[in-house]
Amino acid sequence: MLNQAIAGEMQAIIQYMWQHIQWKGVEHYAVIEGFKKVSIDEMKHAEKIAERLWYLGDKPTIQPAPIHVGESLEEMLKNDVKAEVDTMTMYKEIMKIAEAEGDVATKEIFEEIEEDEEEHHDFFTSLLEK
Repeated sequence: MLNQAIAGEMQAIIQYMWQHIQWKGVEHYAVIEGFKKVSIDEMKHAEKIAERLWYLGDKPTIQPAPIHVGESLEEMLKNDVKAEVDTMTMYKEIMKIAEAEGDVATKEIFEEIEEDEEEHHDFFTSLLEK
């Protein structure tokens, strides 16, 4: 599951980076820094998870999950909200498994990352509601 998490983080990095470049209009300037920040957060998450996976003796994937940029602003944000919901669901499962296996470090890593994912979800949901 850790490689699945890395693939999802890489997908988010690319997806959010391309969205901040492709998003047009006045609204673009109001949120461009937010998209950049979220993309950079996802990069840090991928690195943390990869380091943990390497420590546990496995090789991190280099293949991102499928990327869904979208054509319109609304489509982009719906894709982003879905990606964040799917990620939070997976991370809760990883935390459950880590706890059952007594892997406190992995559980703590994912608790920290999951907090960021909630913030990302709030950011995208707020933009979608406007």
